[in-house]
Amino acid sequence: MKKVLLFASMAALAFGACKKDDNTTKLFKGKAVAFQQGTAFTWYEVDKTNKPLRIAIAIDDAAMASLDRGDGKDENTHNTGSLPMPEQASSSIFTHGLLFWNPKGHPYEGIYDLPHFDFHFYTISEAARLALPPYVQAPDEWNNYPPADYMPLNYVPVTPGVPDMNGHWVDTTSPEFNGQKFTQSYLYGSYDGKVVNQEPMVTESFLKANSGFTRSIPQPAKVEKGGWYPTKMRIEKADGTTSLILEDFIRRQPN
Repeated sequence: MKKVLLFASMAALAFGACKKDDNTTKLFKGKAVAFQQGTAFTWYEVDKTNKPLRIAIAIDDAAMASLDRGDGKDENTHNTGSLPMPEQASSSIFTHGLLFWNPKGHPYEGIYDLPHFDFHFYTISEAARLALPPYVQAPDEWNNYPPADYMPLNYVPVTPGVPDMNGHWVDTTSPEFNGQKFTQSYLYGSYDGKVVNQEPMVTESFLKANSGFTRSIPQPAKVEKGGWYPTKMRIEKADGTTSLILEDFIRRQPN
């Protein structure tokens, strides 16, 4: 009987270990880049089958505690340069990130002129992004918008093309366009008929005060690039960092 009980206990332990292994995830960190008086970096989490679980741009506490306020009205944007993704992130649709701190906000005046961060997640290569020309050099390409089905419902273009970045599309149903104060919003970007990035924007005050905040990401009816697409955005503070996370991925086919 003791042998039977011992075998049963060992089997239960083995089964428990298998269950634990089934839940194993892997976390990969991109190269840290200097930002303010600290650093920023990307990270990427997958399950045991390498399905994307979460991808993020993170800002460490040293950077969050040292945000500059700009020396002049024109000094609105302070960016990291390209944020490399971990090489394992190639299983997602995203290739690299870009982080902007806007101490005085940016246009639209009266809406986005609050201190805030722009978190860019690009679906084109860094080389392709850096090759995007000023609007005056390629107005036809900048004005060549993706077909309506490739942008979420209620999204409209709002800015001329920004070189090395993208054209911007906003959700007209967002609170800031309907009588409420801007706190966070989710933008898309395009160039020459293609969607090139997704861009959450979050005010400094909201980012600092809302760890655990989650929202849905508006989805287009169609996608040109097949792969794993995030459906939710989350703010999370852990291990000395503040992360803007894209999660709850679904696999989509190009159409």
